[in-house]
Amino acid sequence: MLKFPENFLWGAATAAHQVEGNNTNSDWWTKEHASGTPIVEPSLDAADSFHRYPEDMRLLADAGLTAYRFSLEWARIEPERGRVSQAMLDHYRRMIDTALDHGLDPVITLLHFTVPQWMHEAGFWHNPESPELFARYTESVLPILQTGVRTVCTINEPNIAAMLAGAEDESSLAADGGLPAPDPVVAERLLEAHRRSREILSTVPGIRSGWTVATQDFQSSGEQGADEALRDYGYVRDDWYLEASRGDDFVGVQAYTRTRIGPNGPLPLAAGTETTLTGWEYYPDAAAHGIRAAWELSGGIPILVTENGIATADDGRRIDYTRDSLRAIHGAIEDGIDVRGYLHWSALDNYEWASGYAPTFGLIAVDRKTFARTPKPSLHWLGSVAARNALDVG
Repeated sequence: MLKFPENFLWGAATAAHQVEGNNTNSDWWTKEHASGTPIVEPSLDAADSFHRYPEDMRLLADAGLTAYRFSLEWARIEPERGRVSQAMLDHYRRMIDTALDHGLDPVITLLHFTVPQWMHEAGFWHNPESPELFARYTESVLPILQTGVRTVCTINEPNIAAMLAGAEDESSLAADGGLPAPDPVVAERLLEAHRRSREILSTVPGIRSGWTVATQDFQSSGEQGADEALRDYGYVRDDWYLEASRGDDFVGVQAYTRTRIGPNGPLPLAAGTETTLTGWEYYPDAAAHGIRAAWELSGGIPILVTENGIATADDGRRIDYTRDSLRAIHGAIEDGIDVRGYLHWSALDNYEWASGYAPTFGLIAVDRKTFARTPKPSLHWLGSVAARNALDVG
């Protein structure tokens, strides 16, 4: 048995647009329904978690998990610029209360990619006002975070957001797995928005805040020139964001696979490499590598694994991946790295952006017609790990 630290968080994660359904005021809803969109299908009702979140939380708690990461949807809370919906604030406060009632620590994400359509039309993160707009949004949700919330993620995967902003087509990243060069102006705006949001959150005693970084686990092929290419390619896509988290209360690590870098950039997968439904290499060590990079580059701030998982139709393989990932994470903890928790992506089979509903990451299956929830063996397995706070590697 590999024991984890006392009070280690064990949970699962979702994002509002990917599970709630009918997020009609968001920029991504507009993209989904645009003429000629490369997005394979619209989100529509998603998993209907806007109404069914009590059942989702109950299933996680009944399995033995102790935390649930979910996002607030800015497009619902501020559907028009400067007009805040009290009804939506009440809705998300009920979600927080429901999590607490089930013994789940609510890990709140303020921004998980989607923004109100009005914000996108005003220039999105290219708009010099965007940090101020995000600060005002943070102020608007602050009242519902006053009690029972200990952990807030400001911006989900700002490095991916900056790469999307640097792409010719904002859908291209999710559609083909490519990593375009990030827009440096957008990166700076996201960092300013994050820091202004943290200043506001710091006025609430007990709240710890940070942002989450999609660590890509870039690795040199070892060929001549590959190390230099790795530094040039990886710094602006990963390392800059981890360095920028210095001084935060924590940094979230989100990891799934690795990318090998040769002298001329990313290399294709070798023939015969096992891949997931997203086309990524099956690579359970990715999270531990992300943790080690985050620890070094952030100057040793606490780390929370805010996403880690695998898109597969073989739930036994999901268990294998998670077991090996946790084994490697435990090794990082044994080496003295302060890891505070593990949140699996995802709680539910959900909407995976431009890829639609085909990639299944969930611990819980969702019937697309009836929305019936069916817990998978992987949920019970992870819950048993959480109940023991230990991983059986025998």
